Amino acid sequence: MIMMALCMLFCGCAKNGAERGIARHHTSEDKDMKEIYFAGGCFWGTEHFFSLVSGVTETEVGYANSRVPSPSYQEVCRGTTEAAETVRVIYDPDIVSLPFLIDLYFKTIDPTILNRQGNDVGTQYRTGIYYTDAADRAAINEAIERESMQHTHSIVVEIKPLDNFYPAENYHQQYLMKNPSGYCHIKPGLMKMAAEAKDPYLEQAKGAVKNKRIYRKPSNEELRHQLTAEQYAVTQQGATERPYTNKYDQEFRPGIYVDITTGQPLFVSSDKFNSGCGWPAFSRPISPEALTEHIDNSHGMKRVEVRSTIGNAHLGHVFHDGPRSKGGLRYCINSASLRFIPKSEMEAEGYGEYLPLVDSL
Repeated sequence: MIMMALCMLFCGCAKNGAERGIARHHTSEDKDMKEIYFAGGCFWGTEHFFSLVSGVTETEVGYANSRVPSPSYQEVCRGTTEAAETVRVIYDPDIVSLPFLIDLYFKTIDPTILNRQGNDVGTQYRTGIYYTDAADRAAINEAIERESMQHTHSIVVEIKPLDNFYPAENYHQQYLMKNPSGYCHIKPGLMKMAAEAKDPYLEQAKGAVKNKRIYRKPSNEELRHQLTAEQYAVTQQGATERPYTNKYDQEFRPGIYVDITTGQPLFVSSDKFNSGCGWPAFSRPISPEALTEHIDNSHGMKRVEVRSTIGNAHLGHVFHDGPRSKGGLRYCINSASLRFIPKSEMEAEGYGEYLPLVDSL
């Protein structure tokens, strides 16, 4: 509702819609550039976030898919235009990929909430990804599928071709750059992450194999030699360590958590929270492919066990009682199954590509 109040304050500052009244599609003369449109709540914060990402060459805020030609901010605030506050992102695909831009976008929104982000409520604050190149739809669908695996509730992000885009009034453009203390629904930590983010998809596409760690499952003999008795019992025999006194229950420094048996990345600190259960709790894995799930009916309970994909190590269980704001899941994990690597040591240990994910938010 803050934005509704701001709307009434600022709408009188809009000079004339005619100056910006052309529905825009991509017109960059550089044919190597690509574009995508993100609706993520208040466009001030979303625009500033993407302007910081390496490879993004231009950002512009405006109103997408309006049924009213050249709507003013005041008209959009009234909810009569069906327009969404949207950011046009022009990017160099040789520097940043569309899948990575979408992954970053999801970090700025709750994709399970309709017509609201942060303090802003209304259809103009709905979330959406709008494209002008039909070839982008496959990458968008894959990103939605990846993200949906992190939530118990349905994804409500609108996905469709861009119908139209009307640039917003000049005072909205680069608003937070001109007004650093202005309202923003995106946390400062995320802004820092955007500025430092490195695209892992491009690294993979370029075949940067030499810099990547190779993970393998050790033999049983090797595991008995390298693990403590408790680590072996937990990871190989499905035991459970004692709550509250384990190594990582109260560990909240920035860093990455890897499989103690293989070194495979499993979780990052930015997804860890204090659940009070006595074991490390995470809202999601580092990627859906990092874990496998198995029905566990032991001890007279119905639970879902989680194991590491490469090492097949028992990690713990996943429950549907996690924080709603983080997707509703709680991955309850044994410390004995993990090795924590502080952010300051990640580069040296070969996990540098994951550094953008571990900033404290």
